Amino acid sequence: MTKKNAIKIQNLNKSYKLADNSNKKALDNISLVIPEGKIFGLLGPNGAGKSTIINILAGLTLKTSGYVEILGLNQTEKPTECKYSIGVVPQELNIDPFLTPKESIDTQAGLYGIRKKNRRTNEILAAIGLEDKANSYSRDLSGGMRRRLLIGKALVHDPPILILDEPTAGVDIELRETLWKHIIRLKEQGTTIILTTHYLEEAEKMCEEIAILRQGRLIESSSKDSILEKLGTHSIHIKFRNKLKRNSIQIIKAAFPKEITLDFELDECLVLKFKPKDLSTQRLLSVLYEIKSEIYSFHTLEPSLNDVFKEITRKQSSTSSVS
Repeated sequence: MTKKNAIKIQNLNKSYKLADNSNKKALDNISLVIPEGKIFGLLGPNGAGKSTIINILAGLTLKTSGYVEILGLNQTEKPTECKYSIGVVPQELNIDPFLTPKESIDTQAGLYGIRKKNRRTNEILAAIGLEDKANSYSRDLSGGMRRRLLIGKALVHDPPILILDEPTAGVDIELRETLWKHIIRLKEQGTTIILTTHYLEEAEKMCEEIAILRQGRLIESSSKDSILEKLGTHSIHIKFRNKLKRNSIQIIKAAFPKEITLDFELDECLVLKFKPKDLSTQRLLSVLYEIKSEIYSFHTLEPSLNDVFKEITRKQSSTSSVS
C-alpha cells in the first residue's frame, strides 16, 4: 500500500505589514511535502519561519498566498476538517496550574466538542505516564511531566498529525529521553510527527525526513540520510609511526583533487576532509601503499547533522552577504 502525503505545501508565502507600511516576508515561496507516518524535522535558526509554517498549518495564521493540503484536503476549502487533523504541542507551558492533569485533558476534549462518553482521558493519562498524577495540581508537576501533559492535551481528538514545537526545551537529559520514547511510540502507532528543535542531536536521532529553513526560505529538504550523504563532510585521521618524508607529502598532495582538504599535523598525522563522491577507498589505499609509511592508527569520522547545519547556514550567509 502506497503511503500518502500528510502535508503538501506549494509556493507558500506569508508577509506582515510593519509600522512603516513596508512588508516583511516571513515565508518566501516555500514548497514542501511531509510523508504520512514519518517523524519530520523543521530546522532553522530563530526567525527562519518554522513557527509561521506551524501556525498556518494549525489554522492560527492566514497565509498570504500559496497552497496547503492536509491529508488530501485543501486547507482553504476545508479549514475545520484540517484543524481537526492536527494536534499542536506549543513551546510555551500553557497549562492551568489550578487544574489537575485529568481536568486539563477533560477540558481540552470538551473544547473540541468531544462528548463525555467518547473522551479518552484515562487512556491518554496512561499513555503519557501521568496516571499516578491524574488528580495532582498541574503546578506541582515537574517540567518533564508538564511537557507530557501538553502532549496529552494535543492528543484528545486523536489527530493523525502531531506538531511538536521545541518539546524538550529546558528539559534535562533523562526527561528528554523519556519524551523521545513517547514520541517514537506515537509514530509507531501511525501518527505523523512534525518536530521543531534547536537540539540538532535530537533531530538526528529522531527524524527520518528534514527540512532546513533560513530567513523564510527553504534551503534543503530530503531524508536525513540523504542530507548527511550529500552535504556532510567525512573525515579520515591517519597517524603514522614516523614523521612523513618530504617526498611522501608531495606524493599525497599530488594524488588527491582540490575538493579534498588535506591537513598535515606535525608531519606525522594526515587528516582528509572530503565528500564521499570525491574519494574512493581504492585510491586512498593505493596512495598509502605508494608512500610506504607505517600506519600507527586510522579512524574515520562520519558527518553529524550539526556539522551539516552549520555548513549550510554558513554558505547561505556568505551568499546573502555577497548579494
